[in-house]
Amino acid sequence: MDIKDFKSGHYKKGYEYEYFMPEKINHGFYWTDESINKLLEEASLKLGELNAFSRFVPDVDMFIMMHVIKEAVVSSKIEGTRTNIEDVLIEEKNLDPEKRDDWKEVQNYVTALNTAIDELKTFPISNRLIKKTHGILLSSVRGKHKSPGEFRKSQNWIGGASIRDAAFIPPAAIELPELLSDLEFFLHNLEIKIPHLVRIAIAHYQFETIHPFLDGNGRIGRLLITLYLVSSGILDKPLLYLSAFFEKNKTLYYDNLTFTRTKNDLDQWLKYFLTGIIETAENSVSTLKKITDLKARIENEKILTMGKRAKKGIELIHQLFRKPVVTVKQVQKMTKLSPKAANNLVQKFMEQKILVETTGYQRNRIFIFEEYLRMFKDV
Repeated sequence: MDIKDFKSGHYKKGYEYEYFMPEKINHGFYWTDESINKLLEEASLKLGELNAFSRFVPDVDMFIMMHVIKEAVVSSKIEGTRTNIEDVLIEEKNLDPEKRDDWKEVQNYVTALNTAIDELKTFPISNRLIKKTHGILLSSVRGKHKSPGEFRKSQNWIGGASIRDAAFIPPAAIELPELLSDLEFFLHNLEIKIPHLVRIAIAHYQFETIHPFLDGNGRIGRLLITLYLVSSGILDKPLLYLSAFFEKNKTLYYDNLTFTRTKNDLDQWLKYFLTGIIETAENSVSTLKKITDLKARIENEKILTMGKRAKKGIELIHQLFRKPVVTVKQVQKMTKLSPKAANNLVQKFMEQKILVETTGYQRNRIFIFEEYLRMFKDV
């Protein structure tokens, strides 16, 4: 199908409302717009650069957790939570009580994403995996009563105080099995000769249009992009997430989804999505470069000057790249030092301006690896 002939779907009569019934997508797509080819080429090059760079970075897994945490924070922020990166890295018992619900939602996202990535080692992306991931996402949080891990069996809607003034009404629950089966086949249909980036762009649009859960659709839909890039071999490591690009101008993201449905403008959606891949891959490469430079500079200019503490200092700095918010007790556990020695090492890291104390307390102090955290807040 030429994407200029794309028909997004049609409206069907429900009970006192009309819902949108998307057309199935498990078929070939082609285009004559050369600007899409140009964006595809650039996006593929940027992803290749990110992949190549990640292969040469020592201990790249050390940095992946912070990418995951940033994604969890930004993706959850789109849905209205107000947790920041520092909060996520603090233990729940040290958090203000009013922050704990948002903290738990972001922690669930981290667990859901990590579990799904691990599952990809033995299972392909499937509706079963999507449901399992959703079940983790909504476990024991505000959406816990909205059928975690199950596709909806009732009607939902987007925007508006009720279904009568909704901005968009997704397909009725009775339509879901056929639509979700079609989506799953599309993701794996090797007879369809289209680039992976076009395939996941269309799949993300279709998932958001189907809106198969009562809650958590946006987060699962965004997570699906990264899962596909890893499972298809486009990325070796889960280092690229589009939530920050979507969140930067949420109105543009929702407008592009809406125009695809109302104006059949798949062409514009693909351009927007590929632009997001390009910008995000560039940011990811830049961040990785800054991290490796920071690691080398701290080790060479600060830790290796610590004399007898240098060996434990190297151990601690490696741990801080995984967990950049710590207490003295956690440092003690990380380094296997005595309480006094761990406290002295933390003091040395403060003198070297590697760690900053944030509470101002004499006890129960919390220290952050500020320069490292800043890299994830600035991109």
